[in-house]
Amino acid sequence: MIKVAVDAMGGDYAPVQTVAGAVEAVNANKEIRVLLVGQEQMISEELAKYTFNKDQIQIVNATEVIETEEPPVNAIRKKKDSSIVVGMNLVKLKEADAFVSAGSSGAILVGGQVIVGRIKGVERPPLAPLIPTEKGVSLLIDCGANVDARPSHLVQFARMGSLYMEHVVGIKNPTVAIVNIGAEEEKGNALVKETFPLLKDCKDIHFTGSIEAREIPHGGADVIVCEAFVGNVILKLYEGVGATLINKVKSGMMGSFRSKIGALLVKPALKETLKSFDSSRYGGAPLLGLNGLVVKTHGNSKAAEIKNSILQCVTFKEQGINDKIRESLKMKEENQE
Repeated sequence: MIKVAVDAMGGDYAPVQTVAGAVEAVNANKEIRVLLVGQEQMISEELAKYTFNKDQIQIVNATEVIETEEPPVNAIRKKKDSSIVVGMNLVKLKEADAFVSAGSSGAILVGGQVIVGRIKGVERPPLAPLIPTEKGVSLLIDCGANVDARPSHLVQFARMGSLYMEHVVGIKNPTVAIVNIGAEEEKGNALVKETFPLLKDCKDIHFTGSIEAREIPHGGADVIVCEAFVGNVILKLYEGVGATLINKVKSGMMGSFRSKIGALLVKPALKETLKSFDSSRYGGAPLLGLNGLVVKTHGNSKAAEIKNSILQCVTFKEQGINDKIRESLKMKEENQE
């Protein structure tokens, strides 16, 4: 069985939705064992509401909770019995294959590097969520971990992102593009201008050049490379526009008797279309380049996203993506020698 530690206390709707997502995950896949990390009594009360295979869910008691507003470094250092620290230590000690949390982003990023640790040669681990596009999905890397990235970091993001898309998503020779304000190579800020030629020289990725933000929803590239400030703005705008558009479509269809009749006719097709743009279907964002798998889900995640984040860990583990990143860095190092 693949063991996934889940931060039962992390997120806006914890532990209600985190426990519900864990139950849905084990009911969907008999090869998963979930370790719910958090305050035992609260978790037990939630689990009592559901029917599931008792052998697939275990409670790991953790008495403390790291709040979103707490300084991440101090929280990780002082709250040793928090659900985040205890969960990450399970991964570090190989007692769990992965850790999933909707909790404090800062604490997860700090804990990932300090507790789980980086793969040798990885300069900065990036957060890499899958985002829905017209053609399927793209990987946005980085979306929140490294605001002040350097060119060498972005090159590593491109390599790790390519490996992820090929081996986890199944896209052969994935295209890679860097976010820019125009298609021309000479455009962009200093970081983009310096990174562009380095990506062109990478023989192990399929670099296609710059991509403007408006081309991302059309599936203009499989791997979208940027530093975390830009990536986070893209991700939040993407989610906000998507939610607004869905609400406007729904309200428009309910505006009159005629539109309601039309809505009944197009409902099946529209439901399927809108479903494909539901980001919760794709789980959370893995923190790539660590010695173990850490997945960050949205703070407002409901059961469906928690469930999909847990199921996502199965593919990640089966494909050995961390081992492939480690091998790629080792080969690069040997070639340089």
